[in-house]
This record gives sequence, C-alpha cells and structure tokens, in this order.
Amino acid sequence: MSGAAGSPDFFYREAQRLGYVARSAFKVACQSLGPLQKGGAVVGIDLKKVKVPSMHCDARVQTVCADVMSLPKDQIRALSPKQKGFSVILSDMCPLVSGIRARDAALSAELGMRTLELAVGEAGLVQADDSIEQKEQSDVSGSDPEHRGILLPGGHLVVKLLESEDVKDFSHICKPLFKKAARLRPKATRSCSREIYLICQGLLSLKK
Repeated sequence: MSGAAGSPDFFYREAQRLGYVARSAFKVACQSLGPLQKGGAVVGIDLKKVKVPSMHCDARVQTVCADVMSLPKDQIRALSPKQKGFSVILSDMCPLVSGIRARDAALSAELGMRTLELAVGEAGLVQADDSIEQKEQSDVSGSDPEHRGILLPGGHLVVKLLESEDVKDFSHICKPLFKKAARLRPKATRSCSREIYLICQGLLSLKK
C-alpha cells in the first residue's frame, strides 16, 4: 500500500481514485473481456468476500468466497462459460509472509503448484515429468474430471511467486506444458517486494 517513505504510492492512490478494490487491480483487468456481446466471464475466488466494482465490471464478472486449495475442479469448471473450462487462469495467491525467506518461498511454490495442477490436471503434471512411466501417465489421463485441468488447450496461465531458487524449478516444470513461459515483474509491484509472475502462454494438448 505504501511507498518506501510510508506514504501511499502512485498505484495505491490511483486505485482509490478509480474505485478499484486494491492496487493489484493494475496487474489484471476485467475490461479485457471486451464488448458485452462477445460473451466471456471473469470468476474471482478469494478467502474473503470481494465486492465487484460495478463502475468497471459488468454482470459477466463474479466473485466466490472459498478456498481454492480445496475446491474440486468440477465445481470451478462449472463456473466457466459452457462449463468447459477457462481460457486464462490468473493466480495472485501469496502465503502469509513470516519473514523467513526459505519458508515463505516454499509456501509460495506450494501455492504455485496447486495453481498449476488446477490448470493442467494430474495428467498434465505427469506429462511434464519425463521420469514417470507411460503406464502411470495413462492411468491419470482418463476421462475423470478431477484428473483434467480447468485450463483450455491454447490457454494462458499467470502465477505469482516469491522470487527464489524454487521459481527456477517451477518454471522448469511449466515449460514442457506451454509454448512459452517467462518471468515478469509488473510496474505495479512495490520496489521492496519479492513478488514476480510466471507467465505461461499457449497450453499444449496432452499426449494421448
């Protein structure tokens, strides 16, 4: 919320002026949906109740108060257009920071892995691990909805992580699953923050 000197920074003040819920609104935007007639939907899931800013969002935007770490995939998929899945998944999850860098980084990576598993499913994670036998891959790549991810083929995944060696390992897992994966530090991120984003573009179809 505040800059280095303790005063509200530019993005905080701008968020207040425009009526956004938080400064993090400048990292993602529901306006990307485009005209109403084009359809689409934005679903936000948070541990706390979040009010949709009607000034900037229309009826295609909804929020759900729940723990995404424990929600079954079929329940989340049911919130998507035509209940088939999402074109983009954005994760802004972050653990409660303890100040112990190694612990915080490990918890952040755990949240990132949960997001990835939610996006690509167990079958996707198995495919990314070349050391697992083909038989085991076929066991989890069946028609069970809980084994399939909620990200549509060709879709994009954005995950917030705390910068550490764990990010390299996480990026290594993601790269075989997407056409492109790269790290980004948004301008809206505070200078003192260790937060970065891994942007994965173009989910590849799972091997049969």
